[in-house]
Amino acid sequence: MSYYEITGGRPLSGSLAVHGAKNSVLPILAACLLVPGQCVLHNCPNLSDVSATLDILRLLGCRADREGDAVVVDASALSRWEVPEHLMREMRSSVIFLGALLARLGTAELFYPGGCELGPRPIDLHLSALRALGAEILEEQGALVCRGGQLRGREICLSIPSVGATENAMLAACGCPGQTTLVGAAREPEIIDLQGFLQAAGARVTGAGTSTIVIEGGAPLRPAEYRVMGDRIAAATYLCGAAAATGEIELTGVSPATLTAVLACLEEGGCVLHTGPDRIALRCGAPLRGISPVRTAPYPGFPTDAQAVLMAALAGGEGATLFVENIFDSRYRHVDELRRMGADIQLAGRAAMVSGVGRLHGAAVCSTDLRGGAALVVAALGAEGTTQVSELRHIKRGYQALDKNLRALGAEIREIP
Repeated sequence: MSYYEITGGRPLSGSLAVHGAKNSVLPILAACLLVPGQCVLHNCPNLSDVSATLDILRLLGCRADREGDAVVVDASALSRWEVPEHLMREMRSSVIFLGALLARLGTAELFYPGGCELGPRPIDLHLSALRALGAEILEEQGALVCRGGQLRGREICLSIPSVGATENAMLAACGCPGQTTLVGAAREPEIIDLQGFLQAAGARVTGAGTSTIVIEGGAPLRPAEYRVMGDRIAAATYLCGAAAATGEIELTGVSPATLTAVLACLEEGGCVLHTGPDRIALRCGAPLRGISPVRTAPYPGFPTDAQAVLMAALAGGEGATLFVENIFDSRYRHVDELRRMGADIQLAGRAAMVSGVGRLHGAAVCSTDLRGGAALVVAALGAEGTTQVSELRHIKRGYQALDKNLRALGAEIREIP
């Protein structure tokens, strides 16, 4: 089992292009099923979750090939509607194939998805949205058997702004005659990116980025070429790494408008920030200081995916910060590992009080999930001594060449087989 060996205390410096967004490219790859032809996606990150998605596309009868940072998907020969359990268990976002298969073939058979263990994440909202469009869904021994029945555009009201349910409803609605109005939709930038791809393919979708999305379904889609947005959570991770280690870095290929809440926290903690249309520059010359309470919330609030990496940076700083996790029940699993590095973090339900200790120390730690693993890397960059971070399979689900990119910024990190 390989691990990262990181010697902390090396200030970061330099410029880095941020890879494409994991949380955009996965639903966009599923959306390629709607197109009876070839689609080309540029800025497609080379991640294990992306590889698993391409495996699913191939199993369904599509051609799916990587050409550098581009992926070519041809769904002309889409012939299967069943996704086996072992592929579904590799990642939670595989449930997004439900809406796309229903729209294109009128049927789908999937198992309950896997992914990081972050507490209960029921897909009830996905299923109720699809049922509202007329789908018949049976749940049999962990499997979901879905039939299109009489799919037709309708108004769908989401009780909470679920990103996955919003995406599934958008994809399914593209195959429904008539107008679908999605009320209470998630507003994340990745939803806007999915709309951008669908529009490039000829779909009539508007309103992404607001709480109401309108889809005029039933129109045939055409082959499209599209560039995936930069990964805002990867960007947040590199920024927090530079804040933990100190230094001065510039990130390109990512919109600062998608990271407003994170940038505000880093600025309050003592970082100096400069931004441009697709550029973020950060300078940090001293340990972070405690900041106002950080409460995770749906976009445009503070993203739950950035909670762990910011906590790791603040744990090695000075002063106290209260975190309140409002999205997932089990998103503090990285805390015990940070404590191994000397962090002072007290938990009480959904709240975590972080008291900066000035500097963490190296230790052998284990990634608990994707963002928790990234948090351990952030902590190690600013820690005294050497840290070994194991269970890299979690990290590689969402970060392309993390060790190589950090070395390019001056970090002392290497992967040990």
